[in-house]
Amino acid sequence: MKYKNIDGKDYPVQNVDGNEVPVIPATAKEIVKNKRTGKIYASKDEFEKDVSDPLTDTKQEDFSQDVEITVASLKVFGKTKL
Repeated sequence: MKYKNIDGKDYPVQNVDGNEVPVIPATAKEIVKNKRTGKIYASKDEFEKDVSDPLTDTKQEDFSQDVEITVASLKVFGKTKL
C-alpha cells in the first residue's frame, strides 16, 4: 500500500478516478436524545425502553439522532488568483 506524508504524518493513499487521494482517519459518534426534554441516551435501545416505560411521557416522536464525525486536522493549501 502506498502512503503520502501530510503535515509529518503518513496516510494511506487510494486511487480515485486516476488520482491518488489520502485516506484520512475519522471517528463517528451517534448521539441519541429526546428532542423535547434534551435527555441524552446511551443508545437507541435505551430510548425505546423509555418510550415503553408507562411511568414516563416519552413518545416515539421525541426521538432525535445526530452523528458527530471527527477527522484529523490538516492544513489545506490552495491557490488563488490575485
